[in-house]
Amino acid sequence: MTPDRVALSYKGHHYTYRDLRERVNRLASALGVRRGDRVAFLGANQPAMVETLFAAGLLGAVFVPLNTRLAGPELRHILDDAEPALLVLGEERDGEGLPGRQLRADGYEALIASGSPEPIDEPVSQDDVCLIMYTSGTTGRPKGAMLTHGNLTWNTVNLLVDVPLGHDEVALIGAPLFHIAAMGQALIPTVLKGGRAILEPGFDVERTFDLIEAERVTLIAGVPTMFQFLAASPRWAGADLSSLRHLLCGGAPVPEPLIQAYLQRGLTFMQGYGMTETAPGALFLGADRSAAKAGTAGVPCFFSDVRLVASDGSPAAPGEPGELYVQGPNVMPGYWRRPEESAEVLSADGWFRSGDVGVADEDGYVRISDRVKDMIISGGENIYPAEVESVLYEHAAVAECAVIGVPDERWGEVGKALIVLRPGTAVASDELLKHLDGRLARYKVPKYLQFVAELPKNAAGKLLKAPLRKLYGKG
Repeated sequence: MTPDRVALSYKGHHYTYRDLRERVNRLASALGVRRGDRVAFLGANQPAMVETLFAAGLLGAVFVPLNTRLAGPELRHILDDAEPALLVLGEERDGEGLPGRQLRADGYEALIASGSPEPIDEPVSQDDVCLIMYTSGTTGRPKGAMLTHGNLTWNTVNLLVDVPLGHDEVALIGAPLFHIAAMGQALIPTVLKGGRAILEPGFDVERTFDLIEAERVTLIAGVPTMFQFLAASPRWAGADLSSLRHLLCGGAPVPEPLIQAYLQRGLTFMQGYGMTETAPGALFLGADRSAAKAGTAGVPCFFSDVRLVASDGSPAAPGEPGELYVQGPNVMPGYWRRPEESAEVLSADGWFRSGDVGVADEDGYVRISDRVKDMIISGGENIYPAEVESVLYEHAAVAECAVIGVPDERWGEVGKALIVLRPGTAVASDELLKHLDGRLARYKVPKYLQFVAELPKNAAGKLLKAPLRKLYGKG
């Protein structure tokens, strides 16, 4: 439809839609894989990753993006599980010690040149698996969520109902495409609309500001940490952000002070809630309600259903915490080769148990309070760390924080706050406790405060609570 528009930009090189189509056709014809085969990719964001995704799709093969932050044994576990027919390596990877047939970056262009530019007409249905994305594995071994062509298509439709992406969209993609948010909420919708995706190997604050100004970026999708780094930069107040139309945030509860920082700059900060298993969108807070309902993750996406289930299995009333269940054409059919674990989270009629806790207000807007497993039970009272963290973030000296549960003889469990201070600031524990007093019920105020240099995160920037419990969970 728009062969001469730029589809992908990378390190100063631009690929039009005509270029992309021809390269994908050539790659698909030369890959040497068949329908149903898995094709893995290991590397940072780059055109080869996008081309491999679409080439696998044309063939009815299954794309398996690998997390570049994983260690050798973790990667080998995933490759043993997925059994790809081919591992395509990005320009910065050598593949040493990894099993199976490999296509190295130094042979990639020659392979494309050897392929046929003629279109491939392999029948592919919405129910065919498009990709297997391994979840971040915060509990035990990573599991491969199977996402079908239909899952990705309907997620895109859900997004376009809420976000009016234009044909002239310029999406800056610095979040890793091996996570579903960057792929499902930025890359695929932008390509569908004929927009331009600027691929960045990683997220860098200075370069992000440079690109927004020079390339007139219109869309950024990321996790709260990325948006916090931008707002904390000395360039924040004076940067030209006038081109930005869509700021999409997810992956963790978003602190309200961060939302306000963007609103004060005249930027509409949209957030949502989802997960790999829902491709990813489940809840979304549209632009028109982003200020009035700040702090919530919104309402169910148009073609998805969400319900909150109380601990006794009954529907949770407004104001009452409940586990989120999601149903719709964006929900995965299951985990790759894990029928038992699939059955644990998917009901016979297709409802997916998220493991996350939310609270709906009278209007149906859902505030995500926490993971079920992150909840602290202190003296019989439930404490949701995200609620405590949100109040801590309101203190000017707090750059990052995390609250975990630690054993307590009297209460069974109490909260412990781990805090990273902003550079150049100092604050006493007493002052932070005073800040919390009156803003939270007394039982929610952490019994312990500890200042730390940094907090562990996965490749998507999502905070990892398991390592924190291991390091600091002694009380």
